[in-house]
Amino acid sequence: MKLSDKLAQKKQATIQNISNEKWEIMEKSTNSLKEAKLSENAVKKGDLFPDFNLVNINNKCVKISDFKYEYLVISFYRGGWCPYCNMELKALQSILPELKKHNTELIAISPEKPDNSLTTTEKNELSFTVLSDVDNKYAKLLGLVFQMPEDLRKLYHSFDIYVDMHNGNKDYELPMPATYIINKQKEVVYSFIPEDYTERLDPEKILRIIKNV
Repeated sequence: MKLSDKLAQKKQATIQNISNEKWEIMEKSTNSLKEAKLSENAVKKGDLFPDFNLVNINNKCVKISDFKYEYLVISFYRGGWCPYCNMELKALQSILPELKKHNTELIAISPEKPDNSLTTTEKNELSFTVLSDVDNKYAKLLGLVFQMPEDLRKLYHSFDIYVDMHNGNKDYELPMPATYIINKQKEVVYSFIPEDYTERLDPEKILRIIKNV
């Protein structure tokens, strides 16, 4: 089953398992991002991808220039507390051997603190690079960041999810779950930037894109 199908099933299960009032709060937040067309202002296909200087799970600084690749796949996720993100990360892990055959590196980036990124890495048994974008500084540069509305924050607290504790700040800001494919000239050859956090790029499509660029 494709990742997109699994995510759709997860979304349907969530709708069935929580009250209409709670689901409406979540949907209202997503719809507000769609109405604002937030993704239209983000870095996208045809743009040059800016350099980053982020920290890995060992608190060491990492730059794009540290990677040697024909293509680089960069996936932004909200955090290890997000079940949709964990499903995506596991799906990306499954295509890692095929990516390596095509000289492609894989990176995942979230605003979580490095120690929480380490937990996410261990939980999902990831063997690719996971980086922390502290305070969403890099995601803001790419135009991916939005602030969680107050009612959504309270709802997440009722689920025992505290984004502020995961991120180490009180901003309550998250990135859209964007996926970029860039070439060695740092040109974006493909971008997937959904305002809906339940949508992710199927790993099979990533492979098709790389093979056909």
